[in-house]
Amino acid sequence: MSIDQKHVVVSGGGSGVGAEIAALFASQGANVSILGRRAEQLNEVAARIDGLAGVCDVTDRASVDQALQECIDHHGPVEIAIANAGTAPSMPFSKMTTEDFESTISVNLTGVFNLWQASLGSMKEAGWGRLIAISSTAGLKGYPYVSGYVAAKHGVVGLTRALALELAQSDITVNAICPGFTDTPLLERSIKTIMDKTGLSAEDATKSLYKTNPQRRFVQTDEVAGTALWLCSDAARSVNGHSLTLSGGEI
Repeated sequence: MSIDQKHVVVSGGGSGVGAEIAALFASQGANVSILGRRAEQLNEVAARIDGLAGVCDVTDRASVDQALQECIDHHGPVEIAIANAGTAPSMPFSKMTTEDFESTISVNLTGVFNLWQASLGSMKEAGWGRLIAISSTAGLKGYPYVSGYVAAKHGVVGLTRALALELAQSDITVNAICPGFTDTPLLERSIKTIMDKTGLSAEDATKSLYKTNPQRRFVQTDEVAGTALWLCSDAARSVNGHSLTLSGGEI
């Protein structure tokens, strides 16, 4: 099955994995809309791929609804919704405030809920759809100093499994992609945080993160994008409620 002319919405589409997904899907003929908070980044990516940029905050349902409606007015009903927006603040659990925790849950979990629920009506009307979350190996195991992020990503995996069962008798599948540490601006910030807090060199801070990957490297954004594209193919029509790990064998 081709995704040519299908309307794909990607949150967090202004950089990293989201921008890579948007570019790949556009190259395959999809009509791509990207959502995010930073208009300048979004517009740059949208211009490069001949897509549409929608500025919104994924934690604010009204904001998501408004941006999504503008995308639908331009590209038609949403057929593929890829929830990619995320944040991964690092701190000891004992120093985390309620606000820190709730903010992390809001972006990484509620943001998925908002985009998926806002897109589902279009898919039901069309009788076909793909709901995909870019989760993390943190949705399947624990990591120290990012307990809020781990909790949120575990929630994404649970949401994926539950919704997949609700929609199992439709032609709408629900899946999560769970990469290990991926070479993105978010990772660069994590490395900088490690350097600042530990005094490690950039090389040693980098190694401290990818040492959990048996391949001893970071996952690349094109690997995540390619997996998302496969999930939208006819070959993956029975893949539902699954959490696909891209981690070199870490999990």
